[in-house]
Amino acid sequence: MAARSLRLPTRLLTFPLMALVLGHVSKAQADDWPRFRGPTGQGETPETGLPIRWSETDNVTWKTPINGSGWSSPVVHSGRVFVTSTTDEGRTCHVHCVDAESGALLWDKVVCEQEPKHKRLQNSHATPTPVTDGETVFAVFSAGRVVALDYQGEERWNVQAVDFYSQHGLGASPILYGDMLIMPFDGSSPGDDAKVGFKKPWDGAVLMAFNKNTGKVLWRGSRGMSRLGHVTPQIIEQGGAVRMVSAAGDVVQGHDPASGELVWSIYSQGEGVTPSIVRGPEGVVFTCSGFEEPTIRAVRLGGEGTVTDSHVVWEQRKGVPALSSLVYVAPHVFSVTDAGIIHCFEAATGELVWKKRIGGKHSASPIVAEGRIYTLSETDGETVVIEPGDEYREIARNQIGELCKASIAVADGSFYIRGEHSLFRIDAPE
Repeated sequence: MAARSLRLPTRLLTFPLMALVLGHVSKAQADDWPRFRGPTGQGETPETGLPIRWSETDNVTWKTPINGSGWSSPVVHSGRVFVTSTTDEGRTCHVHCVDAESGALLWDKVVCEQEPKHKRLQNSHATPTPVTDGETVFAVFSAGRVVALDYQGEERWNVQAVDFYSQHGLGASPILYGDMLIMPFDGSSPGDDAKVGFKKPWDGAVLMAFNKNTGKVLWRGSRGMSRLGHVTPQIIEQGGAVRMVSAAGDVVQGHDPASGELVWSIYSQGEGVTPSIVRGPEGVVFTCSGFEEPTIRAVRLGGEGTVTDSHVVWEQRKGVPALSSLVYVAPHVFSVTDAGIIHCFEAATGELVWKKRIGGKHSASPIVAEGRIYTLSETDGETVVIEPGDEYREIARNQIGELCKASIAVADGSFYIRGEHSLFRIDAPE
């Protein structure tokens, strides 16, 4: 299907400008990776001197076993790496802290017990990526428990936010905005009709904001009618208004992050949507819908109420990823499907420029570093390094020999990759 499009503005939202949306980013903060997909949630970094080639034995600075199972991605701050996991078939929830320099496990804290509920086979009970402000690490687990720990592993607060249930499990990650921790719980009904919230829209989804210092609930936002999803929110400023932009089954929405009030909504058919919102040229974001009608959409921010007819700039039904998020490298936007095909689209129109089968099965979201795209496959933890442009240019292929579903983290000149059993630090040769 050809893309349906309008021309977008050409002025680009650069990394420094995006950083202003999230508050001042110092040099130290720029070298950290405090949340899912990095400081701005876009899977990009301004760092240089990063590795291009490695193997199971070459340029691996350390490899540390991680107890339990989970697909949360690493976050890195102030020389510490955090991941989560569960043991006892999903019942016992852990937060792990690893020394970024040596790979030594500093602590493994059991934070709660939960009753494991339904999930998709490829999901885990510890899929939400933690977020940190440099003093506290915040983690969310599949049954709806939210915990806050200091950097010594001592509990600051621990709340059962919701009694969460989803036919897919929980996949979104929390974010920080000011003194708030924000987390979407886009689930489905645990009642007799398992299709409610899954195949049938319902009004049971909730977005929650907590005081990051106390765990007190500050607001509960509603989506209206929607279905289950796993999209990590983004905080975006446009036209003087700050919005929390997120998505769930059948909807892309903008909420007021100060109050949780729903401001605008776009219809985007499909349940189980997972890819995060990605910023494009100023005033436009790229989204993906879920199963049934998988579609990449460029959406113009702003408006009030239902703005589907006025704010969808283009649609493209080729190359839609089921799990991994898009990356934007002007003037193109790139997708990697779960079947291992990378697609390059014109960001302004949605037209397909090229596609290439790179192989593997892909759950992790790609990153952009030093003008290169890094895609991480589940298969042997293979990273394909690509030079973005008008044609496919492959630079390198690197394997670490473990199944990988979590996304790469970048901090202080290193890559941190989580495998099925281990956490790896990868560095460029000196």
